[in-house]
Amino acid sequence: MNPEWQRSTVRDIPLYYNPKVSGIRMDTSTNPLGANPAAKEAMKECLDLDLNQYPTPYSDGLRRALAGRYELDMDHFVVGNGSDEVLDIIFKSFLEPGETVILPYPSYSLHAYFVKINCGKVALIDLSEDFQLDQEAMNAKEGKIVLLCNPNNPTSNTFRRKDIESLIEKGDRVVVVDEAYGEYAGKSFIPDVDSYDNLIVTRTFSKAYALAGMRIGYAISNLDLAGVMQRVKVPYSLNRVSEIVAIKALRNQDFVREGVELVNAERKRLEKGLADLGFRVFPSEANFILFKPSIDHSILVKELSEKGMLIRDFGKNRRLENCVRTTIGTREMNDALLSKIGEVLRECQ
Repeated sequence: MNPEWQRSTVRDIPLYYNPKVSGIRMDTSTNPLGANPAAKEAMKECLDLDLNQYPTPYSDGLRRALAGRYELDMDHFVVGNGSDEVLDIIFKSFLEPGETVILPYPSYSLHAYFVKINCGKVALIDLSEDFQLDQEAMNAKEGKIVLLCNPNNPTSNTFRRKDIESLIEKGDRVVVVDEAYGEYAGKSFIPDVDSYDNLIVTRTFSKAYALAGMRIGYAISNLDLAGVMQRVKVPYSLNRVSEIVAIKALRNQDFVREGVELVNAERKRLEKGLADLGFRVFPSEANFILFKPSIDHSILVKELSEKGMLIRDFGKNRRLENCVRTTIGTREMNDALLSKIGEVLRECQ
């Protein structure tokens, strides 16, 4: 292939994480309770669904359900095929080719990916030593959009609210707060979307709602920003089955609460277990933990994989040297992980 055929902005983009899957997955930060029971109930309803008909162009049923959940108007919501599509919509809506998006580092790798495929430039601003925002440096940097995760992936902590507010209140650019793990932290900027001209919050059904395979995400903003995104969004992008499943899942908040309570209880146990093994454990408010093992990260990840336990390796990344990330699972999953890690450590002596 002639390399000139490829758009210049995507020439250095690698393939996304795609491991060989086997055993217990603690690398994807999904719900430890397993699939949402609402999905099975909804799928039964879908057996009689006329799939010869299109969904509504903008997922009106789900947007009404979300409006009821958050006590907002349905037009505050833009629904997409996963929050990844929602992020893509944001850049297509507000980013001109060649303009800059400001991202904290380290953070979610696909944020930079979406900037690049939309012909934007990435400006990375390093987090502090305790993985907090350097909001002064971010505010001083010229850029069209600021995008951050809260809680932050993969560092697992939340950012100080006053620092995020400082970024929003600068007021001359769009600020996107990706709250994919917001249910676990119990903190959100969703109630503030009408208070700011420039705030967009994104959320997903992949984590606390345990519907990663259905690919459902959404953005929440004031009506003006949401109206722009809705016009840019590809109509019909969320299929009818996923929409029905999401509506059913929204009605089952007991399942969400159960998963959050499980993670909150197991987080301390797993943090202590990892620390007792001699590892440096970073503070978490999400459903995953970042830690630095006492042996080489690649050895730990490889040996655990061979023992049927997958965790995520970030050890080659700047600022995350020798760090790995694990999902917080059930007690049984966490105990199995700690046991397997103990085996690896003994084998490395």
